[in-house]
Amino acid sequence: MAALIMVRPDRDWQSSGGLFDWTLEYLIPRVSDEKTAEWLRTIVDENLGSLWIPDLPDEAQAEIYDILRAGVVAAAAHELPPAAVDQLRELVALTY
Repeated sequence: MAALIMVRPDRDWQSSGGLFDWTLEYLIPRVSDEKTAEWLRTIVDENLGSLWIPDLPDEAQAEIYDILRAGVVAAAAHELPPAAVDQLRELVALTY
């Protein structure tokens, strides 16, 4: 199943459902806002398959961008195949 993260109003990232879930699972323990973390958990648990970052509060958006930039690629390099790591590099590039 394909999944989508709307990174910014004019920038989206598509991936497999598995990589999408991995990405949200990466974010959940790192996001400081409890409501945002709960929403990310709901998306994974309910298999919703999409996250619209621009719909989140500004602070949550900025934090998610910072978290992705700071370490998602490095974490993925230890756990995922190279093609998935490349996709995550594309996601990070969309955050700028």
